[in-house]
Amino acid sequence: MSSVRSATRGFPVLPALRTPQGPVPADAPAWNPQRPSSMPHHRYRSAFDRVDIPVDAPRDWPSARFTEAPLWVPVDLRDGNQALAEPMDTPRKRLMFDLLVAMGYKEIEIGYPSASRTDFDFVRHLVTDGAVPDDVTVVVFTPARADLIDRTFASIEGLSRAMVHLYIPTAPTWRDVVLKRDRAQVVRTVREAATRMARLAHDGVRFEFSPEVFVLTEPDFVLELCDGLTELWDASPDRPVVHNLPATVEIGTPNLYADQIEYMHRNLARRDAVILSVHPHNDRGTGVACAELAVLAGAQRVEGCLFGNGERTGNVDLVTLALNLHAQGVDPMVDFSDIDGIRRTVEHCNRLAVPPRHPYGGDLVHTAFSGTHQDAIGKGFAHRAAHPHEERWDVPYLPIDPADVGRTYEAVIRVNSQSGKGGMAYLLAAEHGLDLPARMRSDYYRAVQEWTDATGREATAEDLWELFSAAYLVPGTDGEVALTAWTTELTGAGEHRFVCTLRIGEREADYEGTGNGPLSAFTHALSAALGTPVDVLDYTEHATAPGAGSAATAYVECEVGGARVWGAGQDGSVLTASVRAVLAAVNRA
Repeated sequence: MSSVRSATRGFPVLPALRTPQGPVPADAPAWNPQRPSSMPHHRYRSAFDRVDIPVDAPRDWPSARFTEAPLWVPVDLRDGNQALAEPMDTPRKRLMFDLLVAMGYKEIEIGYPSASRTDFDFVRHLVTDGAVPDDVTVVVFTPARADLIDRTFASIEGLSRAMVHLYIPTAPTWRDVVLKRDRAQVVRTVREAATRMARLAHDGVRFEFSPEVFVLTEPDFVLELCDGLTELWDASPDRPVVHNLPATVEIGTPNLYADQIEYMHRNLARRDAVILSVHPHNDRGTGVACAELAVLAGAQRVEGCLFGNGERTGNVDLVTLALNLHAQGVDPMVDFSDIDGIRRTVEHCNRLAVPPRHPYGGDLVHTAFSGTHQDAIGKGFAHRAAHPHEERWDVPYLPIDPADVGRTYEAVIRVNSQSGKGGMAYLLAAEHGLDLPARMRSDYYRAVQEWTDATGREATAEDLWELFSAAYLVPGTDGEVALTAWTTELTGAGEHRFVCTLRIGEREADYEGTGNGPLSAFTHALSAALGTPVDVLDYTEHATAPGAGSAATAYVECEVGGARVWGAGQDGSVLTASVRAVLAAVNRA
């Protein structure tokens, strides 16, 4: 056994770890030298040892496809709210409710009115304020206790339509340890509660039932409970019951949840009178996968929270689920066109920050720092610009168009020490209208790399501009070799004459040169002044913005005394910009 402890000034001390030291298992392949750890994994059982999972039943879900969105039911105001260190007050709850309505959700769980005065008062606030649109059904949550059921119905008095959600723990450990009731006693408790609900309800009230910890409950017991309530509540296709099957605590891989859901889908009585719902949590980090496979297995309704807030590791994330469908060409039936506004509202209501790498909604999810990614994205954008009528989205590394969720392209590419030439060039083009020649990008890349390595910082578009200006533009107007006056003329037969006054250090003198163009003539004058050959090897120029008044930017690669050097110049005159670019290259040499 060994432990690892080291520290560097300013960095945290590594934890004391018991690095596995035993022999490599005899049946391990040669490429896998991992050794057994000392963690007490033997204390835990697999899902197969804890509950009867119907793995031998027929499976259709592996070959199923998404063609439409399920009914989404946000539970931010109930399940999400009870997971907050500081539960929402009525103003925050109302803001969250209004957001959910504006996004297009038609069934919203609004609270647990028997749990606290705050929850009860919020439900009454929505009722008395007339805040619930006619096409939205609100859901209220209640345990199977007579007094709490009565208070729940009192909270929705005056609503023309609502759903009352009954729950009870059903898994063996919960029955034995929490409720201290056997199966028959749980059935009796549920039936008594459901009968009371039916007596209190008017025609506009529907019912939902959750056998809590469904994933650890015997399948035959879940069917007994659900089918009994379908009958007791006299469910029908025009007044269906919701049976909500929660992965209250994830216990296995998502395919096992899909098997459990498909078994229920095939075996529930009066199936056309039942809406099969799921409520996945994220204990294993697979809540999204569980929800998606459950829908493929027959679920029609999904409960979750925006950005996945909820107990422990959270409820399933409705943002990710909906935009996953959007990315597959399926209408999610809710509006995420202002993802940043949605995120800010949720962060305000929950007092929880959304991580920057959170799928679709985080600040950095559309951002590339890697040089290879930046190059591919830049080429993807260039391809789209060259094919403006191509509707299909197909840009490398961007599963959806950031504009679909209200994001601009400015934040797609950002530069740090991991970035490459393409990203730097893209930002200069997008923010400052500069289109660097391919070979010049390599030269500029080295300057940026030195800066990011030295500072350890991300280089903003302004940083990149300042680095470019200092390296390539300033030497053309403020260098050891200065052009104090110049004229050029076409002398005939395609020959140009360039006459100039050059100051080199403390010495100033007049020079002239001839050539087949103004730049060629200027380089001849420079060669005479410097006593060394100056030649233009590559030249390009462009306008920095649309319109006749835009400045021109010129780039030249010169050979000066045998050294290859790049320079750049900017001016309203293309010729002046070109002359400055040559002078910048000479001064850089």
